[in-house]
Amino acid sequence: MCGDDEDAGELEGFLYSQFLAHARALLEPPGHANADTKAPDDPITYMDKLFSDALSRCVRDGEEAGADKHYLRLASQPLVFARLAGLLAGHLALDQDPLRKVIEALMQGYAEAAQADHEHDHGHDHDHEHGHHH
Repeated sequence: MCGDDEDAGELEGFLYSQFLAHARALLEPPGHANADTKAPDDPITYMDKLFSDALSRCVRDGEEAGADKHYLRLASQPLVFARLAGLLAGHLALDQDPLRKVIEALMQGYAEAAQADHEHDHGHDHDHEHGHHH
C-alpha cells in the first residue's frame, strides 16, 4: 500500500508541475508589452486581465501552500471557480443563455489544458518514467 501512496504523490506532483508550467506560460504571453496599448474598457482586454488576475492568484495560493499541499490546493480551485461562475451566470438573463456560455468556456479551458499536456508529452525526447495516462 505504501507504494500506491508514493505513486499517487508522484503523479500529483507531476500534475501540479504541469499546471505551473502551463499557468506561467499563459501569464507571460508573447507581445505582453503591447497589452497596455489596448483600450482598458475593451471587453476582451477586461476578460483577459480578469483571467490573468485569477490565474495569478491560483498560482500564488498553490505556491504558498506547503509542498505536500500544492496538489490539494489545485484540486479545490476549480470547485470555487465553478461555484462563482454559477453564481454570476445565475444573475444573467436567460435569453443570453448563460449556462451554455459557462459550459463552452469550461470546455475551452479543459481543451487548452489537454493541448498543453499533449505538447509537453510530445515536445521533448525524454521519458518521465511514471504511469499516468491521458
